[in-house]
Amino acid sequence: MANYKPGYADPMLENPSSSCKLTKNSGGVGVCLMNNSWREQQHPSFINFISSFLTANSFRLNFVPVSPDLIFNCGGLSVAFIFVTQWDCCNVESIFSRAKKLSGQFAHLYVVVNLSTKEQNDSFVRSYFNYEMQLGRPTFVPVQDIEMGFEKIVKIAHSCGVCKQQDAKSKLKVEKNQSVQGMENFLRVVTSIPGINNHDANALNQAIGSIEGIAKASKEHILETTDLSADKAETLVRFFRDSKFYLSPKIN
Repeated sequence: MANYKPGYADPMLENPSSSCKLTKNSGGVGVCLMNNSWREQQHPSFINFISSFLTANSFRLNFVPVSPDLIFNCGGLSVAFIFVTQWDCCNVESIFSRAKKLSGQFAHLYVVVNLSTKEQNDSFVRSYFNYEMQLGRPTFVPVQDIEMGFEKIVKIAHSCGVCKQQDAKSKLKVEKNQSVQGMENFLRVVTSIPGINNHDANALNQAIGSIEGIAKASKEHILETTDLSADKAETLVRFFRDSKFYLSPKIN
């Protein structure tokens, strides 16, 4: 397959990370939704190639009346594609008008354009600027043959899905760290109360859940929901409500 660098492609696509490369064991299971009308315009052998390529990479293929030519649902993310398999130098307005329209409907939209000749490539470059397209809105990905184009589409969709999953894992990790830090702060504050140890603090956290809740809890409620002694429950109530108690000096 020829070496071809797209002039207007997303930079992340030119050097994808190893985690985004398609392999049978990469876990890249997803769904490809193909526009019925677009399918009818393609040669049957190309549709067979698409079907085989998707199966080899653990994607299901469904034919539906969607607005783009293709939509991939991968890793919890939907990525839409316009796939121009035949560039007509005399009829380019509809392509750019459609790209502008769909870019307002889909957050992740790519336009893959098959430019197999220098004339087509020159026509594309002129048209891109004539129709005042904004760079990356949407991203155009020129290719030199339709098989390369579809392989590029699947790699883009898979890359976006992997990145989405990585972002979700990172967010969960941050939330977990924040939860751990919050628990540490809770224990530090509650165990600073005279007579209250780590076991007591954990029991209060499970039963009441917050320092504000402990401050508002009655002695009876603390005794009913925890295994703290009556003396400790009394200490907690006095600590948060009796200024003479919490302002007086404590000697350990």
